Amino acid sequence: MTKLSHLSSSGTANMVDVSDKDVTARFALAEGQIVMRKETLDLALAGNAKKGDVFAAARIAGIMAAKKTAELIPLCHPLALTKISVDLEADPALPGIRIRAGAKVSGQTGVEMEALTAVSVAALTIYDMLKAADRSMRIEAITLVEKEGGKSGHFKRTADPD
Repeated sequence: MTKLSHLSSSGTANMVDVSDKDVTARFALAEGQIVMRKETLDLALAGNAKKGDVFAAARIAGIMAAKKTAELIPLCHPLALTKISVDLEADPALPGIRIRAGAKVSGQTGVEMEALTAVSVAALTIYDMLKAADRSMRIEAITLVEKEGGKSGHFKRTADPD
């Protein structure tokens, strides 16, 4: 089994020392989705949600969350992000909204958590803005799609693990 980097030899949590790691360009892409009733998706698309523009609010919330990841997730390093993108796409086949977030940095540690946090908070924001119409919505399939940079190199999800 792989040794977990955030545990000391005695098993206590610790923040990894990245000071000796090379600064490299790093990128991560995450995705997820929120499934809802067709009527709820129609409400979001029409811009008629009581709380306002669901897509704009979720996009801003995801960007803000990525910037605050180190404050939300214990042991994450604070990063000077160079780019965060949050893309939302209505998918009538779900029905629901697909969320993708990309994060970039030139640094000594990766940005996977920032991309995953952006997707998570964007989905939570969508839920919050539409819950008056549909409390049965489901946030699903939040996952790392791809990462580049650093010692571990390139990762691209090819299939879900069994």
